[in-house]
Amino acid sequence: MDRILVFSFLLIFSPSVWSGYLEYDQDVLIPQDWSHVGRVDPTEELELTFALKQQNVQLLEEKLRLVSDPDSAQYGKYLSLEEVASLVHPAEPTQKVVHYWLQSHGITNCLTVHTQDFLQCTTTAEVAERLLPGSRFHRYMRNGHSVVRSSAPYSVDDDVHRHLDFVGGLHRLPPKGLDVKKKRHFKAGFHLGVTPYILRTRYNLTDADVGSAENNSQAVAQFLEQYYNPTDLAEFMSLYGKSFKHRSQVDRVVGTQGTGKAGLEASLDVEYIMSTGANISTWVFTNPGRHESQEPFLQWMVLLSNMTDLPWVHTISYGDDEDSLSTAYMRRINTEFMKAGVRGLSLLFASGDSGAGCRQLSKDQNCFRPSFPASSPYVTTVGGTSFKNPFKVTYEVTDYISGGGFSNVFEMPDYQVSAVNAYLNSSVKLPPQSYYNTSGRAYPDMAALSDNYWVVVNRVPIPWVSGTSASTPVVGGMLSLINGQRLQQGLPTLGFLNPLLYKLKGQPLFDVTEGCHLGCLDEQVQGQGFCAAPSWDPVTGWGTPDYPALLKALLNK
Repeated sequence: MDRILVFSFLLIFSPSVWSGYLEYDQDVLIPQDWSHVGRVDPTEELELTFALKQQNVQLLEEKLRLVSDPDSAQYGKYLSLEEVASLVHPAEPTQKVVHYWLQSHGITNCLTVHTQDFLQCTTTAEVAERLLPGSRFHRYMRNGHSVVRSSAPYSVDDDVHRHLDFVGGLHRLPPKGLDVKKKRHFKAGFHLGVTPYILRTRYNLTDADVGSAENNSQAVAQFLEQYYNPTDLAEFMSLYGKSFKHRSQVDRVVGTQGTGKAGLEASLDVEYIMSTGANISTWVFTNPGRHESQEPFLQWMVLLSNMTDLPWVHTISYGDDEDSLSTAYMRRINTEFMKAGVRGLSLLFASGDSGAGCRQLSKDQNCFRPSFPASSPYVTTVGGTSFKNPFKVTYEVTDYISGGGFSNVFEMPDYQVSAVNAYLNSSVKLPPQSYYNTSGRAYPDMAALSDNYWVVVNRVPIPWVSGTSASTPVVGGMLSLINGQRLQQGLPTLGFLNPLLYKLKGQPLFDVTEGCHLGCLDEQVQGQGFCAAPSWDPVTGWGTPDYPALLKALLNK
């Protein structure tokens, strides 16, 4: 990605050189699609988010392992938000040091969360730059939307450094979103297109497979400057949902809906989680009256730490290149995912729409480019597939855009070691090992159709909408249906699915064994990343859902 150089030092030094810098490896370069407006007025108010160091993170991880492992006696014995707070809340010295530091700079307008591990404070740009030496706040614009970010890395006082993970509101920019529309060129003839009927046919859901449990719910989260239109949802259901019981309204919007035209990705997410997870109470998390210095994804994570009652399944179509984010930030976000998992929440992330991705390391050397949060070991990542024959409901092959690969930051979790090593040691042709980290967290975990969806936007049905932004809410809707069945039988919700999913070894899924996804356009790999293979692979995971088999397998655990 082309970027504007706004800071002359490259962050290539060791952490010891950057003492005082919480995020020494954070990319501070501004992408070229953001236009520089100018320096922020010193008196302008900013909102900063301080991530305080938590206690007992290793205990939290162990607790997540136990409640997510179907062979554990503690399987499904989830914690309440209060119990999570008592486990991870920052130590008293941490809270005292951070509060004193802020108050010594005149910062008193702060809000905390139930778990006490985030502080959101309002202050002026002038005070923020004194508080965080090195920071320089500027305004940037893209497509009519403005943000305030620092053009240089920030530091904190040495006595505060060990009490904070990072400070939000300085660097990470709102995402552009995944590429949800591709141009397709077909021979003359009728093209099938994916609708709720097609999905139900392919994945063996009957018209009777709808939600009925009163205590069940699901959600999508939006981090873009767009929104869904309730009229579009009603129109979509009238066109495509006539054969099954469904809801035509979102039950709750957390945040503020924008004005103007509805967004394609927001419409896609809502319409397909509500038509697959039909007749289930659905929430939409959207930008909550976003301040220019807020990070939308971080705001959502903070909300999860402050809400007692939440939907059981959340699907998110968001991602950044791992190498553009600081390790400190990603590790803390992983802890937030663990906090959600031990509460019985299932977080599903789209795997991305760039295949294996590509990063140029030098003039003659490239490597694949993993995406985060897709590469987190604590979420379920969903890839994409296409019909073998686009004119019929046939078996599936890989969608060439389906994101997948191996993390360069996070170790391969125990639950997937056997499956991934079987792939790496199989007869499938692999890219050169210099392109990826064979010991990293491998993704995706499963997949669904991601190609050529019909979506209603601004009252108009639009064809050829594609991307893992489509497959993720489809899988999320099916997991919500299964949660409903489990709740009616007195069983706990699925929570963090991966340990159970990998123990099933793909049995209740349609294995995808044909096709490869995108890689680097160079002489060595010639545009090809990884290829599908029997059982697990880093393009489609374990495969796509066979709903009756998946329901049966997940009700038995």
